[in-house]
Amino acid sequence: MSTPYAARHPQNVLRVATYNIHKGVRGVGPRKRLEIHNLGLGIEALAADLVFLQEVRSFHHREARRFQRTSFGWPDEPQADFLAPDGYEVAYRTNAVTRSGEHGNALLSRWPLGDIGHHDVSDHRFEQRGLLHVPVQWNGVTVHAIVAHLGLMHAGRVRQVDRIAAFIAAEVPSGEPLVVAGDFNDWGEKLDAPMREMGLARASAVAPGAAPLRTFPSRVPVFSLDRIYTRGFACRAMFVPRGAAWARMSDHLPLMAELELA
Repeated sequence: MSTPYAARHPQNVLRVATYNIHKGVRGVGPRKRLEIHNLGLGIEALAADLVFLQEVRSFHHREARRFQRTSFGWPDEPQADFLAPDGYEVAYRTNAVTRSGEHGNALLSRWPLGDIGHHDVSDHRFEQRGLLHVPVQWNGVTVHAIVAHLGLMHAGRVRQVDRIAAFIAAEVPSGEPLVVAGDFNDWGEKLDAPMREMGLARASAVAPGAAPLRTFPSRVPVFSLDRIYTRGFACRAMFVPRGAAWARMSDHLPLMAELELA
């Protein structure tokens, strides 16, 4: 498994990736399979400074019992900690609590993390959603990282974007660089304008008007649901890893960007 990026990159470049890992499993019924071990190898291969993760399990009793007899087995530790390459720091906060467990957003970082914050942006009780906010110390600069996973209905997503704007205005100093990344579930490509209104540009390394990089569904990507929005950065390069190994690990593909301070 590989990406076109070398493991090392210039020190002035912040390499970020966002990835919905589908709770570390694929398939349904008797064909359901555990992919968390492959995901760990994939995330390490990305060689990103910051990895924004969605649908990350803290624990799940039923899945742990189901896979305890497989060759590798369900990890004993929370998925965010299990997936973090050696030397990375981990931030995780729960968005949704279910009968058998819980899941949420996570940030894996090569750089030191500050205080971990969480903000509930659920639009209704049937979809529990949250923002994970972590300041990152990168090359002497405080970069604010926000991991987002928005809802399935457009009207709800619009309200959630309004809450993101309010959260940023209240919690993120206006002069400090910011990266908001995650699964925006924006099937109709309608959220760029309200994100611009709060000062966030969608990361892109292609000519204006070109189609965004597609990440869903992973086998034959049609939609650009996964996004990276920035403030205070210029996008130098973007990439979506492709291939059979990536297609089997999650229903989303990871989206990567290389950023430089503007």
